[in-house]
Amino acid sequence: MKYSSGIPAVDRYVEHDYDSVFGMSSQFAAIIAAHVMDRQTKLGIKGNIAEIGTFEGRFYIAMTLATQPGERGVGIDTFEWPSPKVRDKLHAHMERLGVRTADQTILTANSENLTAADISKAVGGGPVRFFHIDGDHTPKALKHDLDLAYAVMHEKGVICLDDMLHPGFPLLTVAVFDWLEKHPDMRVFCVIDREDIVAAPKFMLCRHEAAELYEQDLLASFPDWHFEAASQWEKWVAIVLTPHPRFAIVE
Repeated sequence: MKYSSGIPAVDRYVEHDYDSVFGMSSQFAAIIAAHVMDRQTKLGIKGNIAEIGTFEGRFYIAMTLATQPGERGVGIDTFEWPSPKVRDKLHAHMERLGVRTADQTILTANSENLTAADISKAVGGGPVRFFHIDGDHTPKALKHDLDLAYAVMHEKGVICLDDMLHPGFPLLTVAVFDWLEKHPDMRVFCVIDREDIVAAPKFMLCRHEAAELYEQDLLASFPDWHFEAASQWEKWVAIVLTPHPRFAIVE
């Protein structure tokens, strides 16, 4: 594998078993996210993990393998599509791939019916340091899920949003911008570019004062995957990491 998260268990999973778990998140995104979690650990940032839209667990397993002893996780999904058997597949994958299942809570629920108290209870209290959102792809649902994540996140924590800039869900980016306008303490600090139309981009968000903890480290750790033009957000810029950094060639 060309790139590494810095966590051997995650790197082995992504290189050898990632494709054995059905899902749409890319290997590149999993590596970057795990690296950010490793950075948190090295900085002494402790907390739990959470995911809305866990499905069979492809991305969730990478997150769990990046946690430390004593940190818990919650995976949330309706587990209805394509059949209720998807929850059984998630548990089987976690058992097979070495996840500390005793530290995980799997909730069968629609996130719109959950509160921040529900999330906190599921992880046994304490803040969430990494929250991945891949739920119902409507602006209303995304804003609700962002509110949930914001309410439980560590002050130096990260919210990671899936399927941003996806041509099938163009209004999700508008919803993020609207939500950020109402939460001026938050910003996008990294855009993880797509590998293909299915494995769509992710945005990583944090509080303004926490961004410097991650940005320079990501640039130093992934220099060959840095798109130098950056991502423009009017009041700030975010770094862009992509498997194929390049500008369009016009002939």
